[in-house]
Amino acid sequence: QVQLVESGGGLVQPGGSLRLSCAASGSSFSIYDMGWYRLAPGKERELVAIVRGGGATKHADAVKGRFTISRDDAKNTVYLQMNSLKPEDTAVYYCYAEVSLYSSSTLLDYWGQGTQVTVSS
Repeated sequence: QVQLVESGGGLVQPGGSLRLSCAASGSSFSIYDMGWYRLAPGKERELVAIVRGGGATKHADAVKGRFTISRDDAKNTVYLQMNSLKPEDTAVYYCYAEVSLYSSSTLLDYWGQGTQVTVSS
């Protein structure tokens, strides 16, 4: 009933910038929290940033001052502006949304398909 589609990944040199986008589509749902996680080979999935329904944001220490999360509720879209990228940022980035379906009594987690970000010279 809900689909998340990410875009904006790619190859960038150290110090460069990328902006990731994630749009939610479907019907009969409400979105609460939205965020970004990343997964690199050999590492555990880690939270990058999250923005709550009320607008409060949280960024991982590793990306504070470099990444900024934002959302456009009218478009059901969350963004991740990534500046001053480092090789350590290389990973698959996954969009996350906490969703309440009108027919459900509980909150559900939805994930995008992932978009590759590679930082290399």
